[in-house]
Amino acid sequence: MRAMIRRLAAALALIAAPAAAQDTQPPASVVVAFDRHSIRPLIVEGLANKETGRPVEANDPVRIASISKLIMAIAALRLKDEGKIGLDSDVSDFLGWRLRSPYHPDAPVTLAHLMSHRAGLSDAAGYVIPLGESLEAKLADPASWRDTGPPGEAPFQYANLGSPVVATVLEAASGERYDRLIERLVFKPLGVKACLNWTLCDADMQARAVTLYRHTGEVAADAPERLPPACTIPVAEGQPCDLDAYVPGTNASIFSPQGGVRIGMMDLARIGQALIDLEQGGRDAFLLPATGLRAMYELADGRTQETVFFCSYGLHLQIIEVPERPCSDDRLVGDGRPRIGHSGEAYGLQSGLWIDPKNDEGFVYFTTEVPPPGGGEDTGGFTDREKALIKRALGIAGK
Repeated sequence: MRAMIRRLAAALALIAAPAAAQDTQPPASVVVAFDRHSIRPLIVEGLANKETGRPVEANDPVRIASISKLIMAIAALRLKDEGKIGLDSDVSDFLGWRLRSPYHPDAPVTLAHLMSHRAGLSDAAGYVIPLGESLEAKLADPASWRDTGPPGEAPFQYANLGSPVVATVLEAASGERYDRLIERLVFKPLGVKACLNWTLCDADMQARAVTLYRHTGEVAADAPERLPPACTIPVAEGQPCDLDAYVPGTNASIFSPQGGVRIGMMDLARIGQALIDLEQGGRDAFLLPATGLRAMYELADGRTQETVFFCSYGLHLQIIEVPERPCSDDRLVGDGRPRIGHSGEAYGLQSGLWIDPKNDEGFVYFTTEVPPPGGGEDTGGFTDREKALIKRALGIAGK
C-alpha cells in the first residue's frame, strides 16, 4: 500500500511539474552524518528517477559501488570470528581448485592478499563472471594476473577481480549463498534493509530505487524496467536467470560483491555507527574485540607506496587525510583528521563512508551524474563535486 501511494504521488507530481522544471533539478545527492547515538540527514536533493519526477528521499536504496567491499570485509571478519575462515589461509583449500598466479605457481593466495589488492590480480580480462560461466576459468587466464611479484609481495594495484574470489571463498566456508550470508552476518544484526543486485530486496525497496544516470543524462543502472521481475544478475548467453540451482562456493561474482550492494544512506550510516561502537566495545556480539575498529584501523593502514588517493589501504579499508603522509587528491574534508572507510565510483555515481575514529562521528553520501575521473570508471580520486558536496554538508552541520 505504501509503495502504491508513493508511486501515485510521484505520478501526480510529474503531471503537475513541467519537464523544464525537472531539468533544473540538481543531480540526486544525499549526505547523512552520524555519531554513536544519532543519524542526521544533511543534504537530500534531486530526483530518484527523472522519468517519474520522484524526489529522492534520505533512505532510498542506491548502488553504493565499492563501499560494498567494506561490507564484505565486515562479513569476512565475522566469519573469521565464527572460526570458519582464516585470513592467511590458502584460499585453494576452500575453493576446491588450485588458485595460483601463472607467474608464481608455488605461492599460495590468501584472503588477506586479495582484500589488500596485493595478490597480483588484474582487471584487464574483466571481473564480471556471469551465471553459467566459470570463476576457475577466469582465474586460469594469464590476463587476469600481473607479473609483478608473488601474492603478498606484489605491489598494491586496485583490482575488482579479487572480490568475486573472496565472496566465493566466504560461500564455500559457510555453505551459504553470498547475498544470504551478508544478510545474516551484517544487515540483519544491524537492523539494516539492503541487498545485493536486488535479489533479496522487497517490492517496497524496489519502488524506492535510485536510478543512476551518467553525466550525459544516459540511464546507467537501476531504472524501473531493469528491476525485478527483470533479471538483475549477470547471466551467460543461453543461461536461464535462475538462482535455484546455484551452488554456493562456485561463482559469487553473480552478486557483484565488488560493488552491488543497494542500501539507503540512513541504513548505511547504521553500519558506520556499528563500526564506531566496536571501538568502544559496545557490540561485542557483532565482532569480537580482537577484530574491532582499532584492529580494522590497523588493517587499513597498509602502506601502498601510492601517492594518489590509495595511499593507505588494508583489508578493503582505506585511510584518507593522514597529515604526515604525502598523498595528492585525497583531501575530501581537509581538516587534518584521518578517516577510515571506503569510497565508491561507478555508473555516474560517487559515494563514501568515512569515520573519524577520534571524534566518534562520520558521514555517508552519494552523488550522481558525475563525470568519471580521468576519463574512465573506477579510477579513484575525489572529484570537485564530492568536495563541494561535503563542504556544504559539513557547513550545514556546523563543522
